[in-house]
Amino acid sequence: MLCRQCEETIAGTGCTKNGVCGKTAELAEKQDLLIGTLIELAAAGCDGPLCDALIADGLFMTLSNTNFDGARIDACRAEAEKLMGGSPEVRCRDILSLDSDADLRSLKEMLLFGLKGMAAYYHHAAVLGGRDESVTAFMRKALAALAERKTAEELVALNMECGRTGVACLALLDGANTGTYGSPVATVVRTGVGKNPGILVTGHDLKDLEQILEQTQGTGIDVYTHGEMLPANAYPAFKKYSNLVGNYGGAWHRQKEEFESFNGPIVATTNCVLIPRDSYRERLFTTGTAGVAGVKHIDAVGGRKDFSAVIEMAKGCAPPVQIDDMELTVGFAHSQVLALADKVVGAVKSGAVKRFVVMAGCDGREKGREYYTEFARSLPADTVILTAGCAKYRYNKLGLGDIGGIPRVIDAGQCNDCYSLVVIANALAEAFGTDINGLPLSFNIAWYEQKAVLVLLALLSLGVKDIMLGPRLPGFVTPGIFKVLVDTFGIKANGSVREDMVTLNIE
Repeated sequence: MLCRQCEETIAGTGCTKNGVCGKTAELAEKQDLLIGTLIELAAAGCDGPLCDALIADGLFMTLSNTNFDGARIDACRAEAEKLMGGSPEVRCRDILSLDSDADLRSLKEMLLFGLKGMAAYYHHAAVLGGRDESVTAFMRKALAALAERKTAEELVALNMECGRTGVACLALLDGANTGTYGSPVATVVRTGVGKNPGILVTGHDLKDLEQILEQTQGTGIDVYTHGEMLPANAYPAFKKYSNLVGNYGGAWHRQKEEFESFNGPIVATTNCVLIPRDSYRERLFTTGTAGVAGVKHIDAVGGRKDFSAVIEMAKGCAPPVQIDDMELTVGFAHSQVLALADKVVGAVKSGAVKRFVVMAGCDGREKGREYYTEFARSLPADTVILTAGCAKYRYNKLGLGDIGGIPRVIDAGQCNDCYSLVVIANALAEAFGTDINGLPLSFNIAWYEQKAVLVLLALLSLGVKDIMLGPRLPGFVTPGIFKVLVDTFGIKANGSVREDMVTLNIE
């Protein structure tokens, strides 16, 4: 195997025996075969709703920490082969190796990983009825291009098109979420626990959460969000459920300890699931694109899922063990921030707010990510953080306060909600008669997996300059390609907190 799609890839060059994530070489081979088959499917000209769903879900299943169940990976590949009417002998890495030049391969990997991120976002929109033929057409086009010999210029153009299409995909998801559940509103979420047994919902899928809340009403079971589900508490449609009682725990990489202490069943709805400890394996359920071999999986039947097995298990479990008891403010997606636009603009004009820093993206488990906590803590008191994604767990419990009623940590939601940051930045630019690069706005982005690659390409396609990227650079980006990113977009690598504040012009 050779896998270097995530930030934790061994030595920054690639996992070759087993993945840091826990996947085996055998599972990596199955994922490569699935991706290669999807590439061949796209190259064969397959289209239509069934093909589009298969491509999106198949790519999503190979995203980091999503599916560790080889049987389900094989089943997805078999469906793709059925659509093709044959069984191609193909491997993803063989297709990517058509070009022996390292920079060309790097550009192809960047495109593939951006497509994986796009597939994840599109999957979430599609679950709620969102469709955009321009997005699915691009996914098919870009996948097919991976099987061809391309010049560097052609691959750069495809990556930029991936970014532009990514913006459209994120807008589609934003519309699907808010059209179904309403626009998020500022909400205080408790992180303590009650006396009832609970169900913990992790991942990103709001429809799964909705069905669990519906089915647990009146059962005496409390429902808690975890990780990227925290922002769900801010949607108006979920506020009618008194059984949604708060958030438990933090980012995905702490789940082994947090799932153990939760005591009740856990439902993993998407990516950000790890191979479980034996202590809670029997309490873990997966659904959607998520999967772990030997762990109970809940499929949809006619668009609905039956969570009765989860509920029955919860009734016999002890209440969660409290791990903290705080209040977190969430719900500052673009509609809520734009409602405060006059206050925000006034604070900037008066000098009360001197700078905004976008600290969005993914968290991870390595010690070096304490950098983001230190960076947030070291920011001047007149600086506001704009965040989305689980990177916020590095600083959202620091108690950074507010500036005249404007929170110093403006939480726009999940990584799925990065579109809100674009809308907010564009609104500020319009208010001050400039473009995004002319604002008192800096970008210090943490990446971990492929959804972050898509968001980075989206920002670059919008012309955003001088993005700080860390905690270390992607292993699939060669020195030659990094030089292009530096020369064209001003991409910078993380250094020390003090050095980076100087580089980002933060006083």
